[in-house]
Amino acid sequence: MDILDLFYKGGPAMWPLLVLSILSLSVIFERLWFWLRILTQEKEIVDRVLDAARDNWEVAAEIAKRATDQPIGRFLYAPLSLPNSDTETFRLALESTAEDELAGMRRGEKLLEAVIALAPLLGLLGTVLGLIHSLRSIRIGDLGTESTAGVTTGIGESLISTATGLIVAIVSLTFYRLFQGFLVNQVKVFRKAGNEMELLYLQSPPDFNNSTSVVQEASRDSFNPPRKRGKSTFPEPPAPPNAPDSLES
Repeated sequence: MDILDLFYKGGPAMWPLLVLSILSLSVIFERLWFWLRILTQEKEIVDRVLDAARDNWEVAAEIAKRATDQPIGRFLYAPLSLPNSDTETFRLALESTAEDELAGMRRGEKLLEAVIALAPLLGLLGTVLGLIHSLRSIRIGDLGTESTAGVTTGIGESLISTATGLIVAIVSLTFYRLFQGFLVNQVKVFRKAGNEMELLYLQSPPDFNNSTSVVQEASRDSFNPPRKRGKSTFPEPPAPPNAPDSLES
């Protein structure tokens, strides 16, 4: 009941502050769940993909494809999903995917910024409106008498909205800075993983088409008839009329 009393005593500015607090809390809880899933799984995904890439790029691509529900998985799978890629294409795929994923990690950031800016102003506005309402009822002849006690009480109650706006802004700012720290850490993780992937690519570039073509070529050769296989290797046989002469000689 005390909370409800404070809410009603805070004046009309408490309603927009309530809406801002609900929006802020919804973003905070959603982002906390988002970052919790990322931070607990991304190191394992990066290690598995890079370890597999040192031996077999196809296995690394398969592992990254199974992890595409995570931003780091989509980041590592982007260059590996290209059928034909050179060094520049490989790097561009990593950079463009990193930009998209990091932009998605900023979701809700603008809303928190708006709450941080608006909540103190709305609280101050509620205080000013409360002061205007309280001072309007003061008469010069009542100064110094007991009739001004209600005015001082109204002034004290008008400060409730300012305190509420500051609390909403402080909580939102705290989590906003926390999420900014997570984002900065993700930039480092993406840069490190991307550099290691590019280094492995330069050492032994993946060639999925080559492995596929080798398999197809081997299977085609195994089913070729002997006539076609020997056509380009052995010379043409001599004409039949000359066969007896070559045997006599």
